[in-house]
Amino acid sequence: MASTTKPVENLEESGFLHDPEVQLMLRAKQGDDEAFTKLVATYQDRLTTIFFHMRQNQEAAEDLVQDVFLRIYRARHGYEPTARFSTWLFRIANNLAINSRRNKSRRKEVPIPAGESTAMTGLPVAGQNLADKSGLQPTRQLDKRELQLVVQKAIEQLSDQQRLSVLLHKFEGMSYAEIAETMELSVPAIKSLLSRARDSLRTALEPYMQLGKEKR
Repeated sequence: MASTTKPVENLEESGFLHDPEVQLMLRAKQGDDEAFTKLVATYQDRLTTIFFHMRQNQEAAEDLVQDVFLRIYRARHGYEPTARFSTWLFRIANNLAINSRRNKSRRKEVPIPAGESTAMTGLPVAGQNLADKSGLQPTRQLDKRELQLVVQKAIEQLSDQQRLSVLLHKFEGMSYAEIAETMELSVPAIKSLLSRARDSLRTALEPYMQLGKEKR
């Protein structure tokens, strides 16, 4: 939760003060609402994308994003820079997603078909992005909707932890160490999650894709 950051005795030695987003959060801590607004603008769409791919539901994703920023805002006065801001933010998002998954009584979720998600929500084309970044390319020309459906179905087969680790690694560009800190797991555990996720995705996508390196 946002309020569980550990106090830093010497901020100059914390190692995170060079992060401009940490500086924005420290300004928000002092009552600068404009600084907080900048953080929301930077991360709102990125968080919505992560939550959407975790829950396959746009409304639920937007609700979770609002909850993340509400928790951060309420806990801003106790903020201490114990990590990069992005790592701290996604850790809060991960914990909130886990808690939300355990309590589905708020509403019945109706998934949005992957082929309609971009047109309806403006989110990135998940299928194409993942294919590009994983080195997989279509064996034949797939249209955008078909590729989205194929990859979205493959992503849905992953466990929550595998899915989040892939999203943070491929879409947020986080290192193994950063993902480990975000998900509160060890680096070997993250490597194992990503390895299993890649194997699962490759198996699911092999009928439609070929390795990009084979075309070189």
